[in-house]
Amino acid sequence: MPNPYAALLDRVPARRHEVEVLGATTAYWEYGAPGAATTIVAVHGFRGEHHGLEPVVAHLEGFRVISPDLPGFGETPPIPDRRHDLALYVDWLSAFVGRAAPGAVILGHSFGSIVSAAAVADGLATPSLVLVNPIGAPALEGPRGILTRLAVFYYWAGARLPAPLGDALLRNRLVVRGMSVAMVKTRDRGLRRFVHEQHDAYFSRFADRDVLHDAFLTSVSNDVRTFAPRIAARTLLVAAQKDDITPIEAERTLATLFADAQLVEIEDVGHLIHYETPAVAAGAIRRFLSPSDAGTR
Repeated sequence: MPNPYAALLDRVPARRHEVEVLGATTAYWEYGAPGAATTIVAVHGFRGEHHGLEPVVAHLEGFRVISPDLPGFGETPPIPDRRHDLALYVDWLSAFVGRAAPGAVILGHSFGSIVSAAAVADGLATPSLVLVNPIGAPALEGPRGILTRLAVFYYWAGARLPAPLGDALLRNRLVVRGMSVAMVKTRDRGLRRFVHEQHDAYFSRFADRDVLHDAFLTSVSNDVRTFAPRIAARTLLVAAQKDDITPIEAERTLATLFADAQLVEIEDVGHLIHYETPAVAAGAIRRFLSPSDAGTR
């Protein structure tokens, strides 16, 4: 399926880089002009990699976006001798930003919202924080809590079965397609096909089952509420009214926990804002980060 955002993305200069962080090589992509006034570090979600945020990047012309693959996903190997829990990802993000883009705006999607919020609460300096589809409540309490419990069993089984069987289960294309179907909301057949093909291509590019299991446990054991009261940076929450992981009511409550937060709600979309409504999300981000907007607050 042709990428519906390809024409826009082709206009954005893109360069691949590598940097040593915590004893391993982090692969990251730089989009936009190096001299742009605002740099954003974009942190992708669970099982994803940098490709997933490209539709949003395509609509952020004029900004410089630094988009790494998280340790253990995509082209970034695991950090040696570390469990890939929240503490590891916070240490990694803080170190990565210090090496690649000090002082950048921090953006996190889904699992990346947990990592980003935890890092900023722990002292990562940033002028602004942007959270897209933030995990604003425990996943087990969401509208599809039963499915989340099934996912807990799925990742547990993948970690406990003999390695060949466990790995095959975790990379099973039918299971990946089932996850994709459960999340997508658009009725546009072409866009649905594109989303499914993106998940087919990138959802299984994890290093090994141990890293995947650690990251999954981190994703369902933490949420942004824990960190929001310790975040002083002005924050934008871009939430979906049909998100099956965090209900919109929980996102509205989450916004009240920050010292300075704006909440933008997007209709008729779920947990895939970055694929289904990237232009709307990017528009909210642009307005939030523009000097005129900052000057009115």
